[in-house]
Amino acid sequence: MRRHGRVIRGVQWAVVLFYAGLLVVPAWLPLPDSQARLLDNLTLLAQFLFWGLWWPFVVLSIVLFGRVWCGVLCPEGSLSEWASRHGRGLGVPNWIRWGGWPTVGFCLTTLYGQLISVYDYAQAALLILGGSTVAAVLVGLLFVRGKRVWCRYLCPVSGVFALLARLAPVHFQVDEQRWKANDGPRLPLPNCAPLLDIRRLQGASDCHACGRCSGQRGAVQLIARSCNSEILQAPRKPALAWDTRLLLFGVIGLAMGAFQWTVSPWFITLKQSLAQWLVERDWLWPLQDSAPWWLLTHYPQANDSFSWLDGFCIVAYLGASCLLIGGALMGLVRLAARISGDRARYWALALTLTPLGGAGLFLGLSATTVKLLRYEGLLLEWVQPARGALLVGAVGWCVWLAWTQLADLPLARRCTASAWLLLGNGLVAYGWWLQFWGWNL
Repeated sequence: MRRHGRVIRGVQWAVVLFYAGLLVVPAWLPLPDSQARLLDNLTLLAQFLFWGLWWPFVVLSIVLFGRVWCGVLCPEGSLSEWASRHGRGLGVPNWIRWGGWPTVGFCLTTLYGQLISVYDYAQAALLILGGSTVAAVLVGLLFVRGKRVWCRYLCPVSGVFALLARLAPVHFQVDEQRWKANDGPRLPLPNCAPLLDIRRLQGASDCHACGRCSGQRGAVQLIARSCNSEILQAPRKPALAWDTRLLLFGVIGLAMGAFQWTVSPWFITLKQSLAQWLVERDWLWPLQDSAPWWLLTHYPQANDSFSWLDGFCIVAYLGASCLLIGGALMGLVRLAARISGDRARYWALALTLTPLGGAGLFLGLSATTVKLLRYEGLLLEWVQPARGALLVGAVGWCVWLAWTQLADLPLARRCTASAWLLLGNGLVAYGWWLQFWGWNL
């Protein structure tokens, strides 16, 4: 990868052009009619390529290969780094370095995307993803020449990718002692775009796997490793606070609500109850669908428009999902840590839920893939068993990680703490079971 940097840069620009076409062109085309199909309508084809293939398999690629997507293929990262070479080169202010931005960005982007139906309409996708890309370029123009400040501190999915990359079976290993001891000929220091201290880099969480530092001082090399190693070696310290908040409240809690509200009978009951309450009091304006498309979904030509009540219910449902599921998981993990006799173990135990969080994201995103293919007449009878196998496998993986993380405890205490963590895994699995099986019976 280091020797073929020009080839990689060529691939990056090809991805940028493909991404731009996929994002911009369909937004200017008329909405597809009910008879349109993937192979004869560019808008539907772009929707399938973007949401049906691109994003689900980006998530999968992070789990399999680490953050190669970030370092080699991401169009926002490429554009931000390119812009930074021609920008002002200012220092990074402290407010940008705040560790909570990826969590806040992920939550707000997820919520806003549901309000404007980002998976279903090209204009909504252009607004959210195009707006994110413009922001990445602007940050590049302002801060630190030749770097990716946006990717390091502000990208809405960087925190999610950092979590999932912990599961990758490959990473660039750095031997700090060999780095310091190497007195032979040294390669020039590489440009680490995400501003990492390469010498002290441990794990795949922050590394963008661009390969620029490979072979540096004979201390950096791509190696295979156990998928469990980075989770099991997680430090027991509050430095992981934002990672665990993002995992429990965002990747698991909020994402589940975002993927399931359209099929949830609880959402329908909430909306109908509030509508009846409003009608009884003659408050009818919340039932109007007068909001612009960039605030709430508004496509009357497709008979799809959200009322103000719809918007409120979506916010309420996603907020409740985030707080209730995330809060329940936090309580169960803290209880398990307390039973273990070491409350600082909380941070490491929370990360054992990472496989289930990643599986949930893939299940939710691939639901769009399945929906679009079924519109084309494909039955896909194997999908439900595959979903079940993935969910069971993820739960088993999480439980095994937790059991191993508690290996130093006496058996009785280990079993008790593990039972609470098993309950947390069961809670999440039950939520996905409701979406794909329970509510479809």
